[in-house]
Amino acid sequence: MPTSFLEIVELPDGRIELRRAEDEGSLVILDFSEDAKAFLQGQHVEVAKAMLSVGVQMAGRLVEGEFNTDESSRVLH
Repeated sequence: MPTSFLEIVELPDGRIELRRAEDEGSLVILDFSEDAKAFLQGQHVEVAKAMLSVGVQMAGRLVEGEFNTDESSRVLH
């Protein structure tokens, strides 16, 4: 993926989108349920920012070869 600026946008329907600043296409969309939004007391945008920030950092580390990508050893929690 070429280096570009990323932006986090709250869409009119309440979903949170990560996209390149110069492009309208979505890279990632987060959709919190109404229950999750209520639990987070309106702070779902801040939680989404944190989730997307960590995801971008992890993707960068993958590209740099910091992680073992051996599919047989992956454990998902």
